[in-house]
Amino acid sequence: MSFFYRNGTLCAEQLPLDELARRFGTPCYVYSRAAIELAYAAYSSALAGREALICYSVKANPNLAVLSLMARLGAGFDIVSGGELARVLAARGDPGKIVFSGVGKTELEIEQALLAEIRCINLESEPELERVNAVADRLGRRAPVAFRVNPDVDAKTHRHISTGLKQNKFGVAYDDAERLYARAARMRNIEIYGIGCHIGSQLTDPAPFVEAAARIATLAARLEATGIPMAHIDLGGGIGINYRDESPPPVAEFIAGALAALGTNRSGLILDPGRSIVGNAGLLLTRIEYVKPGAAKSFLVVDAAMNDLLRPALYEAWHEVRAVREAPPGATPIAYDIVGPVCESGDFLARERQLVASAGDLLAVMSAGAYGMSMSSNYNSRPRAAEVLVDGEQAHLIRARETTEDLFALERILP
Repeated sequence: MSFFYRNGTLCAEQLPLDELARRFGTPCYVYSRAAIELAYAAYSSALAGREALICYSVKANPNLAVLSLMARLGAGFDIVSGGELARVLAARGDPGKIVFSGVGKTELEIEQALLAEIRCINLESEPELERVNAVADRLGRRAPVAFRVNPDVDAKTHRHISTGLKQNKFGVAYDDAERLYARAARMRNIEIYGIGCHIGSQLTDPAPFVEAAARIATLAARLEATGIPMAHIDLGGGIGINYRDESPPPVAEFIAGALAALGTNRSGLILDPGRSIVGNAGLLLTRIEYVKPGAAKSFLVVDAAMNDLLRPALYEAWHEVRAVREAPPGATPIAYDIVGPVCESGDFLARERQLVASAGDLLAVMSAGAYGMSMSSNYNSRPRAAEVLVDGEQAHLIRARETTEDLFALERILP
């Protein structure tokens, strides 16, 4: 375990969190290097003996230190913007291991991707095929592509993170795929590399993942029978983690089911995990500013807010909250809503949590390594938090806390 109590104090690896709060202030994101490496190893072990590439999903946590660590572990990267491409390159990621997904790629982003010589552009519509072909023609290049095919499989996850149904904006329709591949194969500036899909995030049941793999494998076989090669099959990511009472099986079980669904197909396999690599490897450290009792509800007002961790306000997501200092024996906990100072009724990090708490105490909001800092904002002109990576007995500041001056450094007053 990377986060555990020692002598009554919650620690990240070998460092007490109250020490990190003294050094770096709060709110602060804290990540465990060991936890990230262990989660990645679960994928690499499950894929041993198969031609495969693990493309870390940058949107989950795009900090340069995290990306650099992933690159050193041998990972590729799944990106969805030109900004994410620039981050991966700045972190010295291998462009030949980058796949570019997303429904709204601009001409500039496509040009950047082609000039960087990334592995593959995942096409999500017929107009995008036309745009990629035109940009490649202008540059005198052939664009490596795969279609992201929508398998119309229900991922049985939150509606905002389900991506593989007919009504979702992602991918091309399964029934249109063969026509689109045939058209792409006739374009002189297009080189077909494979096929892909992604059905959603926070998957806790392997069955939909395996069903999608089977549908994509069937389609890949039909395409190959027409002479269109499939160098790789990209099954996406989305494997879930335990936030509260979810019980996702081990990564190896998801992968074993998908490999069985692929049958005799020996195309290279690409997976795009994000949350399952970094989600439980991070926490948000925050300090209680006020204990506010009320007739109907009592509150802990902390220095973190929805601008720091949006998931609870956006999805009503549940994050475990732990006191950094264990309560003394015999202390009676009270039910609190944990809220921030942002001027919105939806500004909360947790509801109805039983805690023994006083002003000045530290709390750890767990499982915040994915879609925490990456979704943060400056709403209410709040500087974004610091980020710290713990490696054994060492703590590295991997993103300095923003200053108030940083918030308006790019703005100008009219003369």
